[in-house]
Amino acid sequence: MRDNIVTGQWLVLAAAVLWGTTGTAQTFAPAGATPASVGAVRLVGGSLCLIALAAYRGQLGKVLRMPRRPLLIAAVGIAAYQICFFAGVARTGVAVGTIVGIGTAPIWSGALDWLVVGDRPGRRWLAATALAILGSALLIAGGSSISVDPLGVLLAMGAGLAYAIYTLASKQLLYDYAPDGVMAAVFGLGAVFLLPVLFVADAGWLVEARGLLVALHLSLLTVGLSYALWARGLIRVSASTAVTLSLAEPLTAATLGVLVVGERLPPVALLGIALLVAGLALLSLGQPTRPPALAE
Repeated sequence: MRDNIVTGQWLVLAAAVLWGTTGTAQTFAPAGATPASVGAVRLVGGSLCLIALAAYRGQLGKVLRMPRRPLLIAAVGIAAYQICFFAGVARTGVAVGTIVGIGTAPIWSGALDWLVVGDRPGRRWLAATALAILGSALLIAGGSSISVDPLGVLLAMGAGLAYAIYTLASKQLLYDYAPDGVMAAVFGLGAVFLLPVLFVADAGWLVEARGLLVALHLSLLTVGLSYALWARGLIRVSASTAVTLSLAEPLTAATLGVLVVGERLPPVALLGIALLVAGLALLSLGQPTRPPALAE
């Protein structure tokens, strides 16, 4: 049992590391790549990868049997996350938008676990989440100047809530269905919701070789592979634990910023990294719980 838990934690962490490469990949995109078009291409392209994987593993046939309520909730959650996150970042900047969106997700997830499924977070989760959120805040605050827009902050908080809802609903589906099939169904339906964005946003950057490589990286690695790993990890750990472990994403992004982009981190940002690592290490000692089924 313990080995199964640890495996799940490592799978979620691996997914978070892949998500953390998104920002660095975007720095290599052509000038015409807007946040809206990049987000839509990432979700649509990634959903195609997940659908292909599910088809290869013979799991698409069960998609129509999935309970509609959690499937719809998960799909709306992942689509809403894209809209709220990119809109929040556009108004309040990457620094505040990222830390509010990612940093509030564990809080929303713990609250939903408690209110919806009656799984009250333990002291270890509360302490680990507090360390991780504080570390993320120091990491972002130490790396750049911050401008705050109230509506942008609210949109970013909405992104955190949307991600937490998506996680909880996806976990419900993963109790009875194979992970590849669940991810294909959720992301496929979520991509349908965001298809109109591709028709109104400028996607001309995709015809450039560099733009195509960025799109392939975002689709194959930051969605296709990462969510295949994430789904398998989510089977083994609680939703609140998975969301908190996902805070390894800003840690990865900061590391790549130093090593690849050439950014410099001041001491306060280094302290943030240390707190993030401490929070993730503390959480890895926790035990997962299985919430009861959601009503169909």
